[in-house]
Amino acid sequence: MDKRKPARLNGLTGLRTFAAINIVFFHFSNPNWFGPLAPVVNAGYVSVSFFILLSGFVLAYNYAGRAREGALNKGRFLEARFTRLYPIYLLSLVLSWRVVPAEYAAHSHGMFWTGMVLSPLLLQGWIPEIATFLNTPAWTMSAESAFYIAFPWLAKMKKAARVRPYLAKMAAVWMLGLVPGTLYIVFSPDGIARPDRWSYGPWLQALKYTPLPHLASFVFGIMLANLDELVPRAGRLRMWLGVGGFVATFLILWLGGRVPYAIVHDGLLMPLFGCIILGLSGSNPLARAMGWKPLVFVGEASYCLYLLHFNMWNLIHDSHVLDRTGLARFDPWISYVLLIGMAVLALHLIEKPAQKLLRKWMGVTTVVKERRVAMVSVDRDGP
Repeated sequence: MDKRKPARLNGLTGLRTFAAINIVFFHFSNPNWFGPLAPVVNAGYVSVSFFILLSGFVLAYNYAGRAREGALNKGRFLEARFTRLYPIYLLSLVLSWRVVPAEYAAHSHGMFWTGMVLSPLLLQGWIPEIATFLNTPAWTMSAESAFYIAFPWLAKMKKAARVRPYLAKMAAVWMLGLVPGTLYIVFSPDGIARPDRWSYGPWLQALKYTPLPHLASFVFGIMLANLDELVPRAGRLRMWLGVGGFVATFLILWLGGRVPYAIVHDGLLMPLFGCIILGLSGSNPLARAMGWKPLVFVGEASYCLYLLHFNMWNLIHDSHVLDRTGLARFDPWISYVLLIGMAVLALHLIEKPAQKLLRKWMGVTTVVKERRVAMVSVDRDGP
């Protein structure tokens, strides 16, 4: 695989810090604590949609050129994704041991064992009833793993030649992304008059957690990377796109219940996320502010924070370690700090070492396989 890498986009890495922390606040805070930012925290689920779109953008930013040229080795691409993501995912499952009895009590025996089998295989998200099995945020990995498998083919889409026609194609993908939520509102299959973040229903679970409703966001991210090549990185356009994207996103979230939850949950904010990403991918004061080194430092551990925070929070509080150390009076803020610190430690002590070890092992295995294929080829073609 070609080792050349495009320039780092530190502004996007810095933004990952805020997106990941907002998910922590969404799960473990009272949004009213945050004053004018309460609507953003209360709609923390949109950070997941942002991460999915950003995933498509970053992968295409790094690999789409090679995919279009036919130079992307699909096997090695998937190996790179696996070694990057699975060690922390496995750790998140190990940390879930305390919730196994609760999962057993909450499901039928058949569904419980289905969850136990499918979760390590990154497949639990395809069944709404067990999508959040063992680790609530981990459902996204079912979607991401499916999208990674499809990426080498999706990334071969024709490169954008002109901005306006390409924007029309992106608008079509955006409209397709609105279809699942719109159908849910029109037909109301769960009979919920005004669904919100607390609502529960089998069809709503499918809309929220299964991979297909989120595919449009991932594809939109890939297309955004193609558009990114047509927009100059310097200049004010990107900065104003970013500022406009932030302001418009806040206004929509501030409207709260006046915008249907099923629409906001995934599809509605795609264009605004796109504006933010284009803004932070440029060379401007906004991108430099988001690229502040401390933000980038934490942002590099955002995947660890996202995937580990739920079970780590429960572990901290179920163990009563804060009570025993006299730190409970600083809760929940001390817990947020601990989660960020643990995520950074997990990145440097587990994710990176495991990634290097797995890549070294897989690299050796690949070389051995290639040599065996070569030997078989020589045998077949010889006298």
